[in-house]
Amino acid sequence: MTVSAVAEPEVRRGSDYAQLSRRVAGAGLLQRRPGWYAAKIVLTGGLFAAGWTAFALVGDSWWQTLVAVFLAVATTQVAFLGHDAGHRQMFRSRRTSEIAGMLAGNLAVGLSYGWWIDKHNRHHANPNHEDEDPDVGAGVLVWTREQAEETRGFIRRLASRQAYLFFPLLLLEGIALHVASVQALVTREPGGGFRTPVRHRAIEAILLVAHAVGYLGVIFALLSPVKAIAFIAIHQGLWGLYMGLSFAPNHKGMPMPTEDDDWDFLRKQVLTSRNIRGGRLVDFALGGLNYQIEHHLFPSMPRNNLRLAQPLVKQYCAEQGIPYEETGLVDSYREALRHLHTVSAPLRG
Repeated sequence: MTVSAVAEPEVRRGSDYAQLSRRVAGAGLLQRRPGWYAAKIVLTGGLFAAGWTAFALVGDSWWQTLVAVFLAVATTQVAFLGHDAGHRQMFRSRRTSEIAGMLAGNLAVGLSYGWWIDKHNRHHANPNHEDEDPDVGAGVLVWTREQAEETRGFIRRLASRQAYLFFPLLLLEGIALHVASVQALVTREPGGGFRTPVRHRAIEAILLVAHAVGYLGVIFALLSPVKAIAFIAIHQGLWGLYMGLSFAPNHKGMPMPTEDDDWDFLRKQVLTSRNIRGGRLVDFALGGLNYQIEHHLFPSMPRNNLRLAQPLVKQYCAEQGIPYEETGLVDSYREALRHLHTVSAPLRG
């Protein structure tokens, strides 16, 4: 089994989704935007390059802590480009999308593109489904009362206060993503096959090694050991935090369907997703993920078309009587934390 790009929704003729899709396509919003993405790639690449140029110029100084903060932002923006490549928002060609995704993910960020594709495919197919969506599977955090009741030992104590620990735990998310990427490329099933389907496993492994050698080599070559460790901790910690803050508002605290919920594609995507208000600044900061409803309905839609599609989708949902969730950024975090606190209540009893 190989996975090449995040799966597109199936359009059934005459369905509610098909009618919406025709409206959106008729407005030209599914067409590629090569000019916009060319500019975005240049600007984001320039931001990333500027950060590492500043790193080289500042030298062995504690001012590098500020460079690390800047690079955490730049690294996340590069990761957003990898996300767009995985959805083929940038290029129609699978090959070109894969190259862009591996350069942004494996080489620049240190994140396996193939592992992310597999994980993200399952998320898009069944968002917020406890048994199908890997983003709400039981782990350090629990998302349902059933998951909470199954915890034991240290994880149980952690889960009981997870709402308070959520943001601090995100500081470790960057390291967790690196570890998961390596595990995906090397871990095998008992029968000998690889556990995670990755289309270009050898190339991805080479690029991940190149990233690790280049990243650690440059940092420890220029900085003293103490400053190097501090730089890595700040950069990786804030990158993980930024990534978590970008994805957490989208589904956390929204309905979690089960096998008993017979939702069609349109309702499955809209009812489990939340949009974030805030204008162009939020668009930039969240990489377009603030239009989560539109993104889930039309994964290959170019990022800068999502804001144009929103009025059409919102109006159509109103016509169909489908709740359309939209809130501010701070309120979205509040709702996510409230959900975490509520599902872990039995552990505090």
